[in-house]
Amino acid sequence: MARVLLLPVAAVVVFLSCVSVTAGTAAATAFIRSSCRATTYPDVCVTSLAEYGPAIKESPQNLVQTALSVSLKRANSTKAFVNRLCKTTDRSKSLEYGPLKDCLDQISDSMDRITKSVGELKKMGRAQSPEFLLHVSNAQTWVSAALTDQTTCMDGFEGRAFDRSVKAPIRAQVNDLARVTSNALALINKFVAKYN
Repeated sequence: MARVLLLPVAAVVVFLSCVSVTAGTAAATAFIRSSCRATTYPDVCVTSLAEYGPAIKESPQNLVQTALSVSLKRANSTKAFVNRLCKTTDRSKSLEYGPLKDCLDQISDSMDRITKSVGELKKMGRAQSPEFLLHVSNAQTWVSAALTDQTTCMDGFEGRAFDRSVKAPIRAQVNDLARVTSNALALINKFVAKYN
């Protein structure tokens, strides 16, 4: 008889756990959507952050840190892509090699700056602490510089007749990276505006 009673109780507990997780995920998704309205690319923002909803919860700080982590992950992927293109491009005969190499350097610099931004946010402490605005300001500066690096990467491909099989995919990769990085900066700006 005790077993018969425990089975329905266990089922109710499992059901309520699932409802609670679903409600938490729904709230996190709504928070992400609402926050992403402040970005230039809201659809990209929601898409890139939605899977991290359970970790973000409804925390602006978690949202900003996750947005930077997504940007860093995309920068790493873009760097690997550009590096592969550099390795498969003939240095002596190709018009693309120089701009590809420059772009690789710019994306590497961008990764370094995003990494520094992540570090600054980890050091920021509580909003009331004296260091808070200093570290958030540093993060804003690093992310802005990372965006400049990404733009500079593409500048090397402007105004010349490049092979479309090189230019089009690199443009797609760098533009995707620039969108998530721009969104991360917008979310940092929104976050710090609450405390200024």
